[in-house]
Amino acid sequence: MATTLITNIGSLVTNDPDLGAGPLGLIRDAALVLDGDRVAWVGAAASAPDADARHDAEGRAAHPGFVDSHAHLVFAGDRTAEFDARMSGQAYQAGGIRTTVAATRAASDEHLAANAAYLVEEAARQGTTTIEIKSGYGLTVADEERALRIASAFTTETTYLGAHIVAPEYADDVAGYVDLVTGPMLDACAPHARWVDVFCERGAFDGDQARAILKAGAARGLIPRVHANQLGHGPGVQLAVELGAASADHCTHLTDADVDALAAGDTVATLLPGAEFSTRAVYPDARRLFAAGVDIALSTDCNPGSSYTTSMPFCIALAVRDMGMTPDQALYAATAGGARALRRADVGVLRPGARADVVELDAPSHVHLAYRPGVPLVRGVWRAGLRVRASDRG
Repeated sequence: MATTLITNIGSLVTNDPDLGAGPLGLIRDAALVLDGDRVAWVGAAASAPDADARHDAEGRAAHPGFVDSHAHLVFAGDRTAEFDARMSGQAYQAGGIRTTVAATRAASDEHLAANAAYLVEEAARQGTTTIEIKSGYGLTVADEERALRIASAFTTETTYLGAHIVAPEYADDVAGYVDLVTGPMLDACAPHARWVDVFCERGAFDGDQARAILKAGAARGLIPRVHANQLGHGPGVQLAVELGAASADHCTHLTDADVDALAAGDTVATLLPGAEFSTRAVYPDARRLFAAGVDIALSTDCNPGSSYTTSMPFCIALAVRDMGMTPDQALYAATAGGARALRRADVGVLRPGARADVVELDAPSHVHLAYRPGVPLVRGVWRAGLRVRASDRG
């Protein structure tokens, strides 16, 4: 395997305090060596060893690849009309998911795979090197199973979300749909998934139904995560902590008891500012969570209804501007925080032995991700040691 030296990095975020300054493990005038798909060496550029190939960062900043731990990429159609209506004053309702369900069911495998591939590549151009993909737009045994099969071509982080909403055919038989989700649908989907998720929210599944779904998934070896407390106060966050879920996602409406539960447990609070942006909802107060000692991840929630973005830099800018995060906190949440939400120690960090996922910015500091919102700052991306993105600029 060939080695690559990336040198003359003006500002390198490692996310390892043992390697550099502060929680970001920041190293000035840095370099790193990639050996195959792993990081082999990190340190000062003046002390860097030789390598087979060399890339000069010319003083630019670099950081670990983004870890997007919450995305819905297997779908068909779009919901432009719904977005337009919301921007004209209508409130967001979870029932809009049914529009995507109908389009997804009608689409071919080839169409769904092509759309997912497009979105994964779009995310990679913006620095995302690890992405989670959920099912949830099929809501039949066959459609949920094929969604996970398709997702598995792009990531090992696949999530069974048959409990996204109640399928239209079961509108008058929610208990029957829960039986389907915890029985034949789970049987078909479990071999293709690592995670099980549920939308615990008004208009979707209540606490008892969500608990039954998550426990059934856990019994099949799937690790729980929860869509929790997006539209209002509810049991989702505390259920996530009770069941040892890897993450409680959204966390928009939290009581003091919810915050205390997150702080006392191992469940990561995954914040999804793209959803608040797209629905004109109140943003979560990240400062409140940080003050309590809660672990936080930042993700896109890419989906066609309530957050149609693959851009982690955009979400970082929103988190800094509207959720009270500092630029350092937002970058950490979008990298190491996402890795923790996926229970991964090999991504979201740049230290020897970690996967060689590196983002080079066309900027002198990672702070520019929030300082220059909307600007395409990602110049180069290495995923597992391979350069998958190089800017045409410069």
